[in-house]
Amino acid sequence: MIEITARIRIPEEEILLSFVRASGPGGQNVNKVSTAVQLRFDLMGSPSLPEGVKLRAATLAGSRLTKDGVLVLQAQRFRTQERNREDAIERLVELLRAATIVAPKRRPTRPTLASKERRLAAKERRGSVKSLRRGKPDVD
Repeated sequence: MIEITARIRIPEEEILLSFVRASGPGGQNVNKVSTAVQLRFDLMGSPSLPEGVKLRAATLAGSRLTKDGVLVLQAQRFRTQERNREDAIERLVELLRAATIVAPKRRPTRPTLASKERRLAAKERRGSVKSLRRGKPDVD
């Protein structure tokens, strides 16, 4: 079981890992060994996640989510399969942890009486400065 939070855990069977050839550093090895990891997780079909978490995770995933609701993560930062596998799972956990955080609902506020008065006083000052600029200068 992969622990996301104290209440949410995902069985490892829900995650499908496949190894593909990576691009980038690795020398001759990069053409011979499949070290990059492609993690697939059926986000929308997972029985382990609550609906709210699924929806927020889908928003956070963006283009990494397929039309079928499958989350696809590619990990190829490291030169070994094991490190890339850990990296992919870690990134999945981070994404799902971020999705568990519910943003507080915004309550609309109104300006205070003092801030309204300050605004009107500032407008009055600006207006008086501009009115002084309108007149023609006195020629002595």
